[in-house]
Amino acid sequence: MSEYYKIPPKENAQFVANMEDILAVYKLPYNPDVPVICMDESPKQLIEEIHKPLPTKEGKVKKIDPEYKRNGVANIFMAVEPLGGRRYVKATEHRCKTDWAIFMKNLSELYPYASKIIIVMDNLNTHTNGSFYEAFPPSEARKLSTKFEFHYTPKHGSWLNIAESELSVLVRQCLNQRIPTLHEIQRLITIWQNNRNNKHAKVNWQFTIDDARIKLQSLYPKFE
Repeated sequence: MSEYYKIPPKENAQFVANMEDILAVYKLPYNPDVPVICMDESPKQLIEEIHKPLPTKEGKVKKIDPEYKRNGVANIFMAVEPLGGRRYVKATEHRCKTDWAIFMKNLSELYPYASKIIIVMDNLNTHTNGSFYEAFPPSEARKLSTKFEFHYTPKHGSWLNIAESELSVLVRQCLNQRIPTLHEIQRLITIWQNNRNNKHAKVNWQFTIDDARIKLQSLYPKFE
């Protein structure tokens, strides 16, 4: 279990504190006025075929040609609302602070009537309110800062982010192939996103604070 989840090897009070904070967020009842959204990002190599694969007599594609051309790396932003069955995915050329800030602004516009948006994400240096001030004028940056409530997963605790699992689904169902351009990636992930949203694919998170205190008790400081 520890190998898969990449948990710390010994007791770690800060890990426990962040973990229980995230698990408490996941126990919140569904509230469209204050949606809980998990956000993550991942790189995707842009690969162009040198030779087009030829079909076999059965119509299946032959083994992928080992020759290819590298066209750089795209960044995939993923936001998923577990209880709402809604996700928003965007491919960008870079993964700098302004890219994240623009993605988050676009995300906020999908929830115009929400009084606040709770965000679960990892603690990258780009994932801060300061990024809003680098991307937008102060009045707009302040508006976004007050719109979001951030909750950070602990170090070695990315498995606590539901968006990471959703990215795995995206890769398996959509991106597990050679894709040559940013435009093509965006086209494919938009189709995937719309299909998932039309199915209202929700995520039922089961692991609780009580479970953590039993199964991960080695991480908790000991008291006599």
